[in-house]
Amino acid sequence: MDPTLQTQMKQIAARRALALVKDGMTLGLGTGSTTAFFVQYLGEALQEGRLQDIRGVPTSERTAQHARDLGIPLLSLDDVPYLDLAVDGADEVDPQLNLIKGLGKALLREKLVEVHARALWIIVDESKLVARLGDHVPLPVEIVPFAAGATVRWLNGLPGCRAELWRREDGDPWITDNGHYLARCWFDDGIPDPDALSQTLLAWPGVMEHGLFLNMATGVIVASPAGARVMRRG
Repeated sequence: MDPTLQTQMKQIAARRALALVKDGMTLGLGTGSTTAFFVQYLGEALQEGRLQDIRGVPTSERTAQHARDLGIPLLSLDDVPYLDLAVDGADEVDPQLNLIKGLGKALLREKLVEVHARALWIIVDESKLVARLGDHVPLPVEIVPFAAGATVRWLNGLPGCRAELWRREDGDPWITDNGHYLARCWFDDGIPDPDALSQTLLAWPGVMEHGLFLNMATGVIVASPAGARVMRRG
């Protein structure tokens, strides 16, 4: 896809999501290139007085700094009993609105924040729609640094899985905001049973969290060159 067109579609989706925000809301602020546009537009709306009394709970240090630069008041998740709304992007969306997220390296905090939201809206361009999760992108898995090689070896033993430790360009492992490492898991034929895989991953001691976001999205705003459309669960 043409990068300029893709950027325009991300902006379309982000602007559409801003219409969901009402005065007085506490928002979960996701991480990634599409959500960065949403945070930008949210900050502009606050500066111009189109929205008031908005507070945000960021899902990464990167998002937190972006929000602070725009003057968006921030809270910790510990400070609020729930979030009115969370807005985030996704790396893949299947027909049931299950997601792969986390290629922005913030999956654990994203999931922890978004599970507290009364509504989770996902903003994507149409290239993120897939018939089966794992069709086009790897599944990120956040793992404990201790014995990380052993955990990656175990991941490679899962049916149809090809896993590697996610490394920076200098060869060092990526380290998340939580001080963990990340693995990337490719599935040549996609993930046939995301629920079963989720349970298997979470039962392994070296795995902290994975990028399968199942039965969490309230709806998905999908941008295309023709505009934006809405997919709702059910």
